[in-house]
Amino acid sequence: MRWIHAAGRGFLVAAVILSGYVASGTQADGARGGGRGPLTLATAGDLTGYLGPLLERWNRTHPDERVTLVELPDSADETHAQMTTDLRSGGSRFDVLNIDVAWTSEFAAAGWISPLQRDRFPLRSFLPPVVDAATYEGKLYAVPYVTNAGLLLYRKDVLGKEGVEPPRTWAELEHQAKSIAPKYGLDGYAGQFLPYEGLTVNAAEAVYSAGGTILGDEGERVTVNSAAARRGIGFLARGVRDGWIPEKGLTYKEEESKQAFQDGRLLFLRNWPYAYVSASGKGSAVAGKVGAVSLPGPDGPGTSVLGGSNLAVSAQARHPDSAAALLAYLTSERVQRQVLTEGALPPVRAALYQDPELIREFPYLPTLRASVLAAAPRPKSPRYDQVSLAVQAVVHDAMTQQQTPEAAVRRLARELAAIARRG
Repeated sequence: MRWIHAAGRGFLVAAVILSGYVASGTQADGARGGGRGPLTLATAGDLTGYLGPLLERWNRTHPDERVTLVELPDSADETHAQMTTDLRSGGSRFDVLNIDVAWTSEFAAAGWISPLQRDRFPLRSFLPPVVDAATYEGKLYAVPYVTNAGLLLYRKDVLGKEGVEPPRTWAELEHQAKSIAPKYGLDGYAGQFLPYEGLTVNAAEAVYSAGGTILGDEGERVTVNSAAARRGIGFLARGVRDGWIPEKGLTYKEEESKQAFQDGRLLFLRNWPYAYVSASGKGSAVAGKVGAVSLPGPDGPGTSVLGGSNLAVSAQARHPDSAAALLAYLTSERVQRQVLTEGALPPVRAALYQDPELIREFPYLPTLRASVLAAAPRPKSPRYDQVSLAVQAVVHDAMTQQQTPEAAVRRLARELAAIARRG
């Protein structure tokens, strides 16, 4: 989960719309206490500065329900650690939590966030996969705020000179990364391969694209020991072994990989849509030379992991009525439009992806919509943090040639089974 690097500007939301949310009486079930009052909203670092002005508009129209923004580190792992430390202690430092979609099951199973009533939020207007990522054991525990799906960015000027289309399969990606990139002094392909949450995402996409899964039954059943998982992890390991994934790519997170592409050092990059916006903007060495397509798979389009963040109400929230009203405000159609136009963040409202004006400004929207609709969540588990650490460690060992993909998959199956037993 990251706040995307894009120019942050103020947001204008009509007061009459805000008052409509206040009057709705939306409320989180099971939250401590009731009524209305001041709130804190915890999030990963707002690197764009865009969220502050958005909340200031709320604060001006809700003087008795002012929101204090608590910015945690922009690293997902560090944000998770700080949130869970406070929540485990039973603290009430945070009322509203902006959490990575993968954390919803973990936080819900631990009793840290309160269930919400479905009919109090416009869920039917959201893209369907984002709603599933906000549920646990059939209950809604959060409201989708921002979605995301991985895209394959490519140098359309280079492929144009070569007279080839962007790759739709792994074989095409591998061939172009091997044969075309060196002719132009470029590295072939990169994603987010440092051992952190980004590597979990990239590994899951490779496994899913090959037709495999990692866990089933809300984390109670291990399904990773399959030919599909071996094929997916083998694809990544082979890329490093054969050189079309550069070794320095093993140190890349979102920002480092984006910068490498934006500086004109990569032919292909797997990243979130914000990287397209940044690489196409002023100051980019590849502005006007960037294309985006769905991630490739073994035999055609692959499967992205569903990214983004959900807004949840802490079980220890001081004023759950105000907290739920804030969730309704942040997911309103007007604010969701501004989430895209001002922050370059993919909204959860489905209609925005078919708006001609927005498509002119953000031409990747149709591709992103298709990717989100076909996306799969990261493995759902009440022990997701342990699951993710196991995936990172094992896949990193495979990519650095310390284990064969076959041995890595067997090891991962054993480690995930041990995590499930500990639960």
